Amino acid sequence: MSNMISVHDAITRMLDQVESPSVQYQQVSLNQALDRICAKDITSPIDVPGHDNSAMDGYAVNASNLNVGDTLKVVGASAAGHPFSDQIGSGECVRIMTGATIPEGLDAVVIQENTAIDNEAGTITLQSPVSAGDNIRLQGADVRKNSTVIAAGSRLSTIDIGLLGSLGIAEVPVQPQLSVAIFSTGDELVAPGSPLETGQIYDSNRYLIDAMLQRLSIKVIDFGHLPDDLEQIKGALVEASEQCDAIITSGGVSVGDTDHTKQALEALGEIGFWKVAMKPGKPFAFGQLNRAWFFGLPGNPVAAAVTMDQLVQPVLAKLAGESFNQGNALQVSAAESLKKRAGRADFQRGYFEQTTDGQLTVKSAGSQSSGVLSTMKSANCFIYLERERESVNRSETVSILPFSRLFS
Repeated sequence: MSNMISVHDAITRMLDQVESPSVQYQQVSLNQALDRICAKDITSPIDVPGHDNSAMDGYAVNASNLNVGDTLKVVGASAAGHPFSDQIGSGECVRIMTGATIPEGLDAVVIQENTAIDNEAGTITLQSPVSAGDNIRLQGADVRKNSTVIAAGSRLSTIDIGLLGSLGIAEVPVQPQLSVAIFSTGDELVAPGSPLETGQIYDSNRYLIDAMLQRLSIKVIDFGHLPDDLEQIKGALVEASEQCDAIITSGGVSVGDTDHTKQALEALGEIGFWKVAMKPGKPFAFGQLNRAWFFGLPGNPVAAAVTMDQLVQPVLAKLAGESFNQGNALQVSAAESLKKRAGRADFQRGYFEQTTDGQLTVKSAGSQSSGVLSTMKSANCFIYLERERESVNRSETVSILPFSRLFS
């Protein structure tokens, strides 16, 4: 166990080597910006709302010296997009709709439920006290002109897109998309949709990695499935390293492995083969081939998923210019005992929920074998058990990491 590096050290070593992108960026239309990385701070060109407006349907009034029982004459109406612009005298008010501009000289809105309406006389009588500012949304209360609304490095969310639209911003400065090559090797692998013969398995990891990269809005270049042929693998690695920002493969990176992928990597680039003190996911490779960064994931599907999420995602985020936050662990109560041996940090698949008394608890999602991908489907978090921690008793406090967007 002494020759293994911690998860923290593995991430730190990688982040220390890679660099964020240069200041170059591209403009994309708002409807093409979802999940892209914002390249510059975006400031608001306008106040939102752009004018004082009504928060309710009712009557706009001047609250000065008004009392319960006062009667006011309705002299006009203000609706969204159709403001009232005439002069308003003492003892007068304006019918107003939600979102409509507050007429000049008025400073409060009385909701219609708090008035007695006389349609024949064209008047209202106040049935509750009114104060200046009642039911008014002030200009700039949501967004102030020239304030920063999206920070550089942010991954643009659905809400960000709506917010930018509300500001009249049609184009967004974004970082160029990363391009990542993926391929799988092994004579035992068969493409989904083909019949299996004895000793064969389906090539699932390539599809898993592809899908996770798509969640990160990364351009994926799929080199497909390669046979166990050293020259073909070397050729694919060279071609990928010339075209892409990064290369991701799974399997064949264990120390001492005779797999052709490891041999090809050692011949072509500066690759470190590590034993990371994590379960699942101990064998891991990282380094550089020409201009491309290389990530070699374990072959078991859960181990590939965990290392993509915990080790590779932060590094890809830096390469993409994202201000990345892995997310904070939650402290919850174990609903059952959990098996664990000291020596490696354990990322167990778990399911957390809130009990009727409001307490968060977590239980195992099932088999913790690194080859059993189905329990990832029934899980919603990793139960993170520290490197030197041993088995957990029921009701002990444990840390959980709710699944990231890569597993949604």
